[in-house]
Amino acid sequence: MAQTQTQTVLTLNGRTITLVGTAHISEKSVSEVSETIKTIRPDCVAIELDQNRCNSITNPDKYRELDIIKVLRQKQGFLLLANLVLASFQKRMGQSTGVKPGDEMVAAMNTAKELGIPAVMADRPIQITLRRAWACNSGTGKIKLISALLASAFSKEEISSEQIENLKKQSEMDSMMSELSEYMPEIKKVLIDERDEYLAGSIWHSDGNSIVAVLGAGHLAGVKKHLEKIAAGEEMPDLEKISSVPPKKAGTKIMGWVIPAIIVAMIGAGFYFGGKAKGTEMALSWILWNGTLSAIGAAAAAGHPLAILVSFIGAPITSLCPLIGVGLVSGIMQAVFCKPKVKDLELLSDDACSVKGFYKNRILRVLLVFFLSSIGSSAGTFIAGADIITKIASLFRK
Repeated sequence: MAQTQTQTVLTLNGRTITLVGTAHISEKSVSEVSETIKTIRPDCVAIELDQNRCNSITNPDKYRELDIIKVLRQKQGFLLLANLVLASFQKRMGQSTGVKPGDEMVAAMNTAKELGIPAVMADRPIQITLRRAWACNSGTGKIKLISALLASAFSKEEISSEQIENLKKQSEMDSMMSELSEYMPEIKKVLIDERDEYLAGSIWHSDGNSIVAVLGAGHLAGVKKHLEKIAAGEEMPDLEKISSVPPKKAGTKIMGWVIPAIIVAMIGAGFYFGGKAKGTEMALSWILWNGTLSAIGAAAAAGHPLAILVSFIGAPITSLCPLIGVGLVSGIMQAVFCKPKVKDLELLSDDACSVKGFYKNRILRVLLVFFLSSIGSSAGTFIAGADIITKIASLFRK
């Protein structure tokens, strides 16, 4: 095995696999990737992209086909928002260097095509990764994930070329991985560890005895470890187990109905044991906390007045039904009355790079209405639930 700061060459079972570690917004990475492929002329080039991200990079007009109402109906609003925020963060980081996120991956594809070398998209679909990151997380972890996304969405941090190049150093990556493991261990497992395993399996399944794999520098050590285990027969390159979203546990599904039933039962008990006044007080607590906070969220997103009204009316109802969320209703209402224009589709990725853009772009504003009205309703559910429990407990203390 030969190793440099950015490359690791493995000889495993008669095959030579060259791992090229990159920083996704590094000009030097772009040239290194191209030069490495031209020098080695491998049988195959494996690239840290899935087919959808490959299409997005090679077809910048892809978002023109976006149907925002369809996205919301398919319950993919949060996934789209998270994807846009992550992409815009990388785009902002690359502005100081003049390199677009993924340029080194494009260089790998173009160089392979130029030389007539097959290219393999070796990464797990981003939708699966994000959905697993959400599903595998605890309540606290989900709050941290949302906080991290919001922080990156509104961050004005600038990064220099030197800092970008440092991202390829092992010491820098070790420090970042350690920090991520401590702050969000489940996220690190899904975003890094599982993808290390997936990438290694994809690389191993690639055709040929000489393979160049182009990866983010943070994956070098993990992919190397998995490839060595596969070659030694200690690990099977089985990708199916990490290629699906884990189903909700039966207990989670049941609780999704049990909690609303308990809320309704407590309000009913308020009427029965405390009379009309107490029952009405508890019902109003549920309606006002849910509706008001959800409407405030929609208003904070500069939602259409009818979207705000629907948030207020819908949140107390949807909070009692696990099958639908208020964000779906308010988001669709926003999209209907502030219909996105072609210009919004064309500028989507650029507008996602700034707070102003989120409010100017009608598609992004639909996502903001969806997200913030949902957050408001969730907060209202917890506050109203606690208030109702306090009120019902007071009846039995008398």
